[in-house]
Amino acid sequence: MTTDRLPALSLPAYGARLRDAGGVTQIFDSIRNKWVVLTPEEWVRQHFVNMLVRHYGYSPFRLANERSIRINGQLKRCDTLIYNDAMQPIGIVEYKAPDIAVTQKVFDQIARYNLVIGAPLLIVSNGIHTYALAIHGTPGEKPQVRWLDGIPAPEHIATL
Repeated sequence: MTTDRLPALSLPAYGARLRDAGGVTQIFDSIRNKWVVLTPEEWVRQHFVNMLVRHYGYSPFRLANERSIRINGQLKRCDTLIYNDAMQPIGIVEYKAPDIAVTQKVFDQIARYNLVIGAPLLIVSNGIHTYALAIHGTPGEKPQVRWLDGIPAPEHIATL
């Protein structure tokens, strides 16, 4: 797959590092520090992470891609976790390919992840549409959810 076959995203462009590995296009993931297969979802992830770091001031050392968690005994992977300076998770980002609609099912998925993680910030993006939510609540009670107008700077997450 080459980038000319991928749709334009509504995320800032950047100089993605690509290579051909035996007929498979790969993109370099600077967070995982490795080459990964370029899929439409990975294209969104790399652009989004680049935006978080370069445009919003998130530290690349406080981001983790494809972090495993257990939900009801099943192993799942969060697309990107955002950590504070104490390395506590404060945000979850879920990506979909640009041709996948962001539906209630996607929000249900990230909400299930957050039952385990307990982050105050949830973000969903398919590279075309991005949604951010603030979550407040006490364990055992129904959380309060508030749509955000945009992605908060890292220093504002604690005050969501």
